[in-house]
Amino acid sequence: MPLPTLHPAVRLAGWLLLLLAIQRLAGAPLIVALAATGLLGSAILARAGRLIRRTRWLLVSLAIIFAWGVAGDPLWSGFGAPTREGVEEAATQVGRLLLVLITVAAFLEKMPLGMLLSGSRRLLQPLRWTGIDVDRGVIRLMLALRYAEELPRPRDWRTLLAVPAVNSAETVELDDAPLSPGDRLLLACGVVALLAIVLL
Repeated sequence: MPLPTLHPAVRLAGWLLLLLAIQRLAGAPLIVALAATGLLGSAILARAGRLIRRTRWLLVSLAIIFAWGVAGDPLWSGFGAPTREGVEEAATQVGRLLLVLITVAAFLEKMPLGMLLSGSRRLLQPLRWTGIDVDRGVIRLMLALRYAEELPRPRDWRTLLAVPAVNSAETVELDDAPLSPGDRLLLACGVVALLAIVLL
């Protein structure tokens, strides 16, 4: 019996909950989760590798800030030694960020742009009551994702100032299917899980 297809909004909400849950991982569970990402497949790992290369200086900066910025016992005797607690915290924070980047790569690889935008539009629907133009926000999200994916590595700062070519003929189809009762139940469970992650 085939599994029911989840609405893009439910898949997106689950992915956001997973990102929040990653922030609770530390120690052995974090190491196991990182090791398990090797089973995701070459396409996802290649995409994750590109994301990690783009953020490598952020990872290095994060490690330095925590390793030398957290008070504790020095890792070795001598000038300029990081603290043991700082190194542990740096490893935890860098591990979490790596896991987030791999999770983002897996999500973008498995969820087409149209489905991502459809899920975002459905999740942001309640904001219409506040006067926010959800459709405009979704279009801006599409442009930001497309620009981030296609931005070439600059060899000169002047290349960042060049206006990228705009493909005026490009179209993106949004599947604006309504939420089924099962989807609504899963979203309600997601809200409960979000409260549990935040409050526990």
